[in-house]
Amino acid sequence: MQSKARFFGHPIHAMLIVFPLGLLATAVAFDIVGLVGKDAAWFQISFWMIAAGIIGGLLAAVFGLTDWLAIPSGTHAQRIGLWHGVGNVVVVLLFVVSWFLRSPTPQSPPVLAFVLSFVAVALALVTGWLGGELVYRLGIGVDKDAQADAPSSLSDRPAKETTARGPRLAA
Repeated sequence: MQSKARFFGHPIHAMLIVFPLGLLATAVAFDIVGLVGKDAAWFQISFWMIAAGIIGGLLAAVFGLTDWLAIPSGTHAQRIGLWHGVGNVVVVLLFVVSWFLRSPTPQSPPVLAFVLSFVAVALALVTGWLGGELVYRLGIGVDKDAQADAPSSLSDRPAKETTARGPRLAA
């Protein structure tokens, strides 16, 4: 199945996710630089990068939800997509809380703000892998002949095979 929300033939969700991922991951990197270098200017930059990343994440989520709703019900892809989407909502929420904790004094964030951001980026690695599983393994959003019930890439089974529930597809 191809993405329902497309721009010049390409899925909008895939175009948008690079911005929040880049902004939020870089905010964490800048926090680390600020902590190591004991330079509060990095924390203020992180504060604004997190704000922009949250906005970008919410925008990408709208298009991700649109694509997820088009995945056939009861499929492996729908379950993976649910975990991907819910996980990314948690990532954004963790950054929202981190941002609010930073807002009174962005140049001197509390320890909990750092912890939430670091946990969120670690979770984003997992949800990003799940998104990759949807696109690169199952073909969701990019291939009209997507294999929505293909086995996980962690298995040793080929993608052209359905899960245990269904028959093998012709290669």
